[in-house]
Amino acid sequence: MNEILNLSINEMPQTEFDCSCGRHHNFSVHDMAIRKGAIEELPKMAAPFKDGKILVVFDNNTYKVAGKKAVQLLKEDGFNVKELLFDTGDDILIPDEKTLGRIVQEQDLDVKLMVAVGSGVINDSVKFVTSRTGLPYIIVATAPSMDGYVADGAPIISQGYKYSPVAHLTYGLVGDTDILQTAPQDLIQAGYGDVVGKVTALADWDLSVKANGDYRCDTCVTLVQRALDKCFAKAEGLKTRDADSLGALLEALTLTGVAMALVNISRPASGAEHMLSHYWEMDYIARGLNPNHHGIQVGVATPVIARFFEEMEDLLPEGTKELCPSAEEIRALLAKGGAPTSPKEIGIDRELFRQSLLNGYTVRPRYSVMQFAKDHGRLEDIAEKITKEIYDV
Repeated sequence: MNEILNLSINEMPQTEFDCSCGRHHNFSVHDMAIRKGAIEELPKMAAPFKDGKILVVFDNNTYKVAGKKAVQLLKEDGFNVKELLFDTGDDILIPDEKTLGRIVQEQDLDVKLMVAVGSGVINDSVKFVTSRTGLPYIIVATAPSMDGYVADGAPIISQGYKYSPVAHLTYGLVGDTDILQTAPQDLIQAGYGDVVGKVTALADWDLSVKANGDYRCDTCVTLVQRALDKCFAKAEGLKTRDADSLGALLEALTLTGVAMALVNISRPASGAEHMLSHYWEMDYIARGLNPNHHGIQVGVATPVIARFFEEMEDLLPEGTKELCPSAEEIRALLAKGGAPTSPKEIGIDRELFRQSLLNGYTVRPRYSVMQFAKDHGRLEDIAEKITKEIYDV
């Protein structure tokens, strides 16, 4: 029981066990290679699909850092490779109907496997399309920027609205620390911000169990918390792209994905801090603007949600508040890893921020501390107080 807690991250694929939470868990990812030089294992990982065509998907930036090498390795090993380049110029790639449709168009009938080379948008787009067309895919991670590499959710934009449909798990993950060290600093900050967000996500999960009767798996909580502790201990090194620190960051992001895959919900990774980020992102896209990186937004939203826990402390169930550090402590954690600490710092304007506090709980049908505040008639007062604290100084 709970055997997964005794495994290293590269030993976890194809693990199934009866858990103390009462459920049977199955982590069906076939293979993971997170280490220095891991990209060399791509041909071996893709070997079961060698009788068909491989579609390799990347953008301008990810082609340079890993796509070119991935294609070279596959061709040298005798694979039939087709390449799909998203030439985005100065714009960022959006996982919307245009992007998803392009991938579908390029999927020839003899394609047996897709290889996504990138991070958030590339991974989510290929994951979504392959889940609908019945193909497996492998992700070659180019940045430790988000937690969806081995999760089954695929956040996409449809008609301007962001949602996370259930997709499927990747067949394999390649996380080469040599490649991760080339990641832009803002993507490293995004990954770290996403990890910091797990702090309030776990507190939100506890609240939802005690106040709303939701399910929780303590094994998954332990899995995530261990990874957070290791990452936070090494966070200072992220500023200089230290290999051990980047490895700990990717491990924390990946293990959070493992936890999500085990329980088939995103609760181990996502709480009210993600709702605020999604609210801001949808607003930016509706106005034709490029949003901030998802993880950077999650990071600055995390101390904001910690303030909700502080303001609601007198009504919280026993033990919940102790799971959430103070807003000041979370801002210090963000700064330790070189990440932004305030919504104001990343350009979220005052009115958008205020509206997100009032309406962010509607982004997902999920119980959170914002819903808890609304249920107790305090949401508007808390929103006004936090807005003034951040913007009227």
